[in-house]
Amino acid sequence: MMEFPQQPQQQRPAGDGKIIYPLGVKEITDKISNDEVVKRLKLVVKTYMDMDQDSEEEKQQYLALALHLASEFFLRNPNKDVRLLVACCLADIFRIYAPEAPYTSHDKLKEIFLFITRQLKGLEDTKSPQFNRYFYLLENLAWVKSYNICFELEDCNEIFIQLFKTLFSVINNSHNQKVQMHMLDLMSSIIMEGDGVTQELLDTILINLIPAHKNLNKQAYDLAKTLLKRTVQTIETCIASFFNQVLVMGKSSVSDLSEHVFDLIQELFAIDPLLLVSVMPQLEFKLKSNDGEERLAVVKLLAKLFGVKDSELATQNRPLWQCFLGRFNDIHVPVRLECVKFASHCLMNHPDLAMDLTEFLKVRSHDPEEAIRHDVIVTIINAGKKDLNLVNDQLLGFVRERMLDKRWRVRKEAMMGLAQLYKKYCLHHEAGKETALKISWIKDKLLHIYYQNSIDDKLLVEKIFAQYMVPHSLETEEKMKCLYYLYACLDTNAVKALNEMWKCQNVLRGLVRELLDLHKLPTSEANTTAMFGKLMTIAKNLPDPGKAQDFMKKFNQVLGEDEKLRLQLEQLISPTCSCKQAEQCVREITRKLTFPKQPTNPFLEMVKFLLERIAPVHIDSEAISALVKLLNKSIEGTADDDDEGVTPDTAIRAGLELLKVLSFTHPTAFHSAETYESLLQCLKMEDDKVAEAAIQIFRNTGQKIETELPQIRSTLIPILHQKAKRGTPHQAKQAVHCIHAIFHNKEVQLAQIFEPLSRSLNADVPEQLITPLVSLGHISMLAPDQFASPMKSIVANFIVKDLLMNDRSVGNKNGRLWTADDEISPEVLAKVQAIKLLVRWLLGMKNNLSKSANSTLRLLSAMLVSEGDLTEQKKISKSDMSRLRLAAGSAIMKLAQEPCYHDIITPEQFQLCGLVINDECYQVRQIFAQKLHVALVKLLLPLEYMAVFALCAKDPVKERRAHARQCLLKNISVRREYIKQNPMAHEKLLSLLPEYVVPYMIHLLAHDPDLTKPQDLEQLRDVKECLWFMLEVLMTKNENNSHSFLRKMVENIKQTKDAQAPDDPKANEKLYIVCDVALFVIANKSTSCHLDSPKDPVLPCKFFTPPDKDFINDKEYLSPEAKIVLQTGKIQQPPKQTGVLGAVNKPLTVTARRPYIKTPTSDTVSNASTNSQPSSPATNKSRDMSSEASETGARENEENPVITKAGVVKKEETAQPSGKKRAAPASDGTENSLSSNTSAGSQPPANKPRRGRPPKNAAGIATPEKDAGATTGGGAGRGRKRAAPAQDPATAASADSINVKTPKQQKETEPKRVAPQRQIDLQRSVRVAQRDQQASRKTYGSEGETEREFESSPEYVCSLTQLQEQQEEAIRKQSRGAAGPKQKESTHAGEQGELSVKRRCVKTRTVRQ
Repeated sequence: MMEFPQQPQQQRPAGDGKIIYPLGVKEITDKISNDEVVKRLKLVVKTYMDMDQDSEEEKQQYLALALHLASEFFLRNPNKDVRLLVACCLADIFRIYAPEAPYTSHDKLKEIFLFITRQLKGLEDTKSPQFNRYFYLLENLAWVKSYNICFELEDCNEIFIQLFKTLFSVINNSHNQKVQMHMLDLMSSIIMEGDGVTQELLDTILINLIPAHKNLNKQAYDLAKTLLKRTVQTIETCIASFFNQVLVMGKSSVSDLSEHVFDLIQELFAIDPLLLVSVMPQLEFKLKSNDGEERLAVVKLLAKLFGVKDSELATQNRPLWQCFLGRFNDIHVPVRLECVKFASHCLMNHPDLAMDLTEFLKVRSHDPEEAIRHDVIVTIINAGKKDLNLVNDQLLGFVRERMLDKRWRVRKEAMMGLAQLYKKYCLHHEAGKETALKISWIKDKLLHIYYQNSIDDKLLVEKIFAQYMVPHSLETEEKMKCLYYLYACLDTNAVKALNEMWKCQNVLRGLVRELLDLHKLPTSEANTTAMFGKLMTIAKNLPDPGKAQDFMKKFNQVLGEDEKLRLQLEQLISPTCSCKQAEQCVREITRKLTFPKQPTNPFLEMVKFLLERIAPVHIDSEAISALVKLLNKSIEGTADDDDEGVTPDTAIRAGLELLKVLSFTHPTAFHSAETYESLLQCLKMEDDKVAEAAIQIFRNTGQKIETELPQIRSTLIPILHQKAKRGTPHQAKQAVHCIHAIFHNKEVQLAQIFEPLSRSLNADVPEQLITPLVSLGHISMLAPDQFASPMKSIVANFIVKDLLMNDRSVGNKNGRLWTADDEISPEVLAKVQAIKLLVRWLLGMKNNLSKSANSTLRLLSAMLVSEGDLTEQKKISKSDMSRLRLAAGSAIMKLAQEPCYHDIITPEQFQLCGLVINDECYQVRQIFAQKLHVALVKLLLPLEYMAVFALCAKDPVKERRAHARQCLLKNISVRREYIKQNPMAHEKLLSLLPEYVVPYMIHLLAHDPDLTKPQDLEQLRDVKECLWFMLEVLMTKNENNSHSFLRKMVENIKQTKDAQAPDDPKANEKLYIVCDVALFVIANKSTSCHLDSPKDPVLPCKFFTPPDKDFINDKEYLSPEAKIVLQTGKIQQPPKQTGVLGAVNKPLTVTARRPYIKTPTSDTVSNASTNSQPSSPATNKSRDMSSEASETGARENEENPVITKAGVVKKEETAQPSGKKRAAPASDGTENSLSSNTSAGSQPPANKPRRGRPPKNAAGIATPEKDAGATTGGGAGRGRKRAAPAQDPATAASADSINVKTPKQQKETEPKRVAPQRQIDLQRSVRVAQRDQQASRKTYGSEGETEREFESSPEYVCSLTQLQEQQEEAIRKQSRGAAGPKQKESTHAGEQGELSVKRRCVKTRTVRQ
């Protein structure tokens, strides 16, 4: 490093100041030309270049020349060559005279260095002839570190700033590595050897990092980057000071770069994180700023710092990382959005931070902002596309949840993202089988979305299936292999969804086909109306039905004008259209509709949606052949089943099921000898399911077998006969239907099956009865003209007399209310099939000329009244009785679907059928409700049966209530939509309009066995629950002033009488009380119900008498106390009278506090309705507390739901608060088990009224066995039983776990039960039964028996006699005033701490005998 000499005076040259020039160089003055100056200076430069520091003599000799070269003449010379040569000389002079510079004046030194700095600009042009001299100058300065002499100058910073600016401005991509190195050496020496870096000098470096400058001069950026890396230790403190002033102190004036601090931090971090060691804590302070925009800027910066690859900031600075994560919950939406976007890079670059992000992404996946939820999905999916290992199961679970988001954009992103992952990892196996297994659930969940109501969701699922799950672009064999194994791996619900998808597409194809057929007809008003109806229905199957209607009208107009277009469309929906032809047709139709070309053509897009739905892009004859070949390989054991993750048996069964489904939608594609030969092989397999599916495929597709494939026919007939006689019940059913569907001589074929089966019926061998009964029932239904008469003899002599009215075996007395299908006794299975046979026989006849239907209905009613034990011999087990109750209720419901039988079903029989939905067995309730829903939604059942759903409010299982509500919503929407779409439906409003269910519901509730005391507050509250269960759904919208229509309807009912018992004041009183409760609910719910009704309601005469003009019923049947209870849901309990001592010793309690059990609301509540209970919030709380606190964890769609609550009942739970009756949860250890409720020595609970008529032994002395049976709701009871929560059938109740009461205990807990149990006149029931019995005509009689009646059989007469005796006994007890306290349902702790449910039976007799 050069130093200033100690002499205060300028160094004097030798020879009295005379300038000595090198040899051969003449004097250089301003008198000579520039060229001559350059020429002489070159020699001087050469002389200085050759000199070194040891040449003392030469140094002294040329000292004057050195001083002369720093004169104004040279430093301000206009000629750049002169200036360059002088600068080179000066650089050498500093080298030679180092460390003592010959120039002692500070001003002169500053002038010299600024002069040299200006000459360095010549480095910019590397192609200049003088570039080597410029390079020499730079090299000399860097090597000697000449600029370090300026540290002693007061204004040295000006020189350094100018030097740095010059070097950064001249650097470019034409410079080699040496130039850059010398520049770095020169600048780094100044930084590292100085006392510090000023802000202005720092700015000259940092400005090159700003994006705008960085893009202009990449080499300057690289130079600054390398310089900072080299000087990191020195410059870090200066950088920290700068950011501290700007970020913390807010002094933006300290630098022009203050507004670029975040960009600078990002660049400095990328250069070397050590540059920002002291800056990062300052960012944590900024993250907590009150300014949302400032937080956003910091978040954007840190997102880049944390997310950049190889960044260790998160691990090195955990406080800052945790503070940053907190911004995921920022109140400012853009901040949260930025955090979510950052997560994608973080997951991809830092998998180790995934767990930290998971919880925050979970919260953001439920963010109220749609854009944020959308970006959460994008974040996770992008990471998953890069590497599935980057996203854990929780993150994928968030995406799965968002498939059900309320916003379409979010749902679409989630579904498409998961579909892309499935295609990449499961279809193409890009990451191996283990990875594919990790996301194997995607295919199921995507198809489950097809259950959603939105047409957009359905269309997207279809698109995903065609493009990602089974890509239609694949070759046929590969495509079918993909479909074959996909179908085998889907879960049950996904299979149903896929089947539904094909069904919907097939229906839409049918609608288009019908539209094209209408185009072939002459133009007429009727044709135009029909065409409009088809267009409206098609539009409902497209997105945005409103716009779709307009576009479909336009498309229909085009079809009418363009015959070629019609032909293309006809070919597309033709059953013989191949997949390749379909793609070609779609292209042709699209091309014709493209003109005129537009940037966006919504009409064309809508037509494309239609074409995509109806085009057969997967299935044709070739595809079916490929599927059959795959099936054959699985059967032969040569397929890749194991490699695809399925067993051969599963593949075969699933393959047949797939073919069966396709046989419904594409029957023509199956018609080939090869396909049928393979199906014949399947018929011979031992797997029953496979054979059944094969038969059904023949049934669906074999219409041309008899004429075109005689060889197949001859082989098929004996197999079908064998299956109909000795196959499984399902095979027998399909075989009979197959024969009926595909053969011309069906009568002969069916007779060959009917005759031997009818002769071989033997009730003593029930195992061999089931299949024959199924076959006979279906034969009689399909060919009633041929077999109805022979069947009558079989029904009378065998079905009723030998089979249903006899119990040959004793059931398993395990106490369970339901068992698995394979545990049902053969005799009960035969009885169930016998009941179905009766129904099929009647459905085939479709008339009641022989009064057979009346007798059948009486038989089924008796089955329900006797709780399934028709003979009342108590041989049948509880689970078998449940099966028979279900069969009887379902049979009545099935008969009601036929108009001729619906008309003869009495109100009592209808009520008995409806009460099955409140059966004590969970599975009975579940299956019956599902059957009821399916029949109603298809508009097969009369409207009155929808009223049965109101009774579901009593179900103790929350899931069942929620499911019933969904069923109601669906049924009501279907009926409303049907009325809108069918103008003719307005003539049948009485049977279609959902509001007309209210009279049936009121009548049903008025005859509810629970309603024994019409003024009982608790019973009234239950009635309100049932009414509101239905009215809440009906009153969601006040369409056409429907609220006032409902009010008017109920008021009209009050002006009539109960047609079931018009002269019974108690029956009518109950009817009017239910009406008043309904009016109370409607008035509390609606503010517009008091307006005038748009039309006068019509009441069903079957249930209500015509209004009497002389009869005006304006009485208020609800007391003020009852109204308060209905309004609040609370019953005020009278205070107990206690003595002084009792009051003193009474434990202190919190005033007005009672136990409250908080339960979650149902997940299945529909978004379609936001209505609440038409009472105060207290009502809802009371209902939730009382009805849901004891609910089990039973799940819908499970045959035997598992109970998730068990334990000993607490004292607070035993003394239940007022409100809706609680249903006690059942024991974990038993499935619908029935055990006594008190252990030995325990204090019996308070009694509660018992429903129904008294048992037979009410008047006698109860034996222990009878007592136990009564306690558990034995076979003596009749009518509806209390619904009990479901339990796991896998674990049976052992005998040890059932506590049998002693006679003494029984007497304590079950006093005399002789009070009337239902407000139906029992004497009247007996009289009606006797009258009906006498008036009966010949029924169920075989030919030739003129007066033989079903009622005359000994068993039936015995049963009737017993029933009548019981009723008369109850009447006598009632007349003697022997009514005692009634039993109360309660819950107790068993010996093993398990909860048991005491079944409360309904002993009723409502059927006319």
